[in-house]
Amino acid sequence: MGRIAARPSFFLPSESGFSSATVLKKSCSLTKTILMATKNPFRFAHPFFTTLPQEERSLVPGLGHRMTDFIKTKLEKIPDPKREPTMALEEIIGHDGAKQIEASKAIRFHAVGDTGHENGFDEEAVADAMAADYDISHPEKCPAFLFHLGDVIYYDNTDRGYQAQFYVPYRKYPGKIIAIPGNHDGEIFRYDGKPTGQKTTLEAFQKNFCAPKPAVPSGAGTIYREMVSQPGVYWLLDAPFVNVVGLYSNVAENPGFLEAPSIGQKQMDWLVKTLAGIKKQRDKGIRKALFIATHHPPFSNGSHSGSAEMLADIDKACQQSGIMPDVVLAAHAHSYQRYTRSVNFQGKPMDIPFLVVGSGGRGLQQVVPASGQKMGDHRYDKSLMGFGYLSVTVTERLVTLNFIQVQGETKTSFDKITVDLTTHRIA
Repeated sequence: MGRIAARPSFFLPSESGFSSATVLKKSCSLTKTILMATKNPFRFAHPFFTTLPQEERSLVPGLGHRMTDFIKTKLEKIPDPKREPTMALEEIIGHDGAKQIEASKAIRFHAVGDTGHENGFDEEAVADAMAADYDISHPEKCPAFLFHLGDVIYYDNTDRGYQAQFYVPYRKYPGKIIAIPGNHDGEIFRYDGKPTGQKTTLEAFQKNFCAPKPAVPSGAGTIYREMVSQPGVYWLLDAPFVNVVGLYSNVAENPGFLEAPSIGQKQMDWLVKTLAGIKKQRDKGIRKALFIATHHPPFSNGSHSGSAEMLADIDKACQQSGIMPDVVLAAHAHSYQRYTRSVNFQGKPMDIPFLVVGSGGRGLQQVVPASGQKMGDHRYDKSLMGFGYLSVTVTERLVTLNFIQVQGETKTSFDKITVDLTTHRIA
């Protein structure tokens, strides 16, 4: 049997590469640089299909040391918030609703992503399963809202797209819906080069989720759904028992970014400031659970790989502000995955669950089975190539995360854990 060659180390392919004609126009020094990076610059479509580890690669002028450097230049500008990007729960469900939840000593909400699908039976099945969790006779025990983790719409960011892929499937869901955008929500062009219907990135998302005041958007048509007036595409929700930070990780298929030279660092600066504010509240004895959510997952073993860049951005903000999240939510990969990250922060050990909940109805994608395998500082605990949603319950001391699998009209609890906020341990 012949010897197996070392697997090339490379990042996501791009439509942009170095053709022979382009290289020949460069100087001898540039050609030498590319040769050092690839060992064979004319053979492959991009110069990072190489066995060289990143730290040994020479800089490719105009590109960098890896394909991610090129992707950073293709990100879309993040729209500025329309007002201070902080929401109170009463802005979503009203003063009385927020007081009822506070008096009940617990807040409940749903979370799921990657739902956009026209005439999607599975998307509607998940929406109907979540709707069944509502009991009008006990509003204080009902989910306060649905937190959509991005990719509300695929390839049709128009009123027609929103009606077919969002308002129709969720017509029976009684709760309010808040959201962060996914990469497809920000797209201006589809995978085939055709326009998605919006002239600027996130134009449609802002129309439906960030209107100046709560209203029924035109895309809803004859379906009455009053949408929340979010302050922007990234925000803080300050609710009883929990703070939820929703972030926008941009338009790349992989990886995700909160900041980059091409998009600036306003979101990152805001995140550091916001987390520092939460830290000050904790120092005063006001301890709420902290959720951080991005569309691109820091960890993933599904068809979309985990984003080390996303994790680095979150860690950077947490280190600067002196606080770590209790739970991290994401989507993007069309599956369910749960990881436990064990860290020592400010002298205290913490177990932080990282969940991928991209199981809202868009076509399923393969996922590596989880068996508790250790991967660096995190453990891969659970996975499912199936549809479903996350049911979250938060009290003063505990966070309960219950993933509900949906198969047609049947729903079952597939994975359930509890986070103790006093010990930072998972049960």
